[in-house]
Amino acid sequence: MSLVEKRSVTIRGHRTSYSLEKPFHDDLVAIATARGMALAALIAEVDDRRPREANLSSALRLFVLEEAKRSTAGTARAPGR
Repeated sequence: MSLVEKRSVTIRGHRTSYSLEKPFHDDLVAIATARGMALAALIAEVDDRRPREANLSSALRLFVLEEAKRSTAGTARAPGR
């Protein structure tokens, strides 16, 4: 069993694929759900913002990481409070 799963999605009218580990994919789905948007729409958003030299799979992992950090920072308390 591979740790990385390849998936396909249609964004802006064309098929593309990305490869993610299940935890990253699960978090990506959760983010799309929390935002009330389709997974393909969220992937298209990330694709639009990524540097062209970065591949989509890496951009998606970094996006999930950024969201996790943002979420953690929002719940962190200042020392002494």
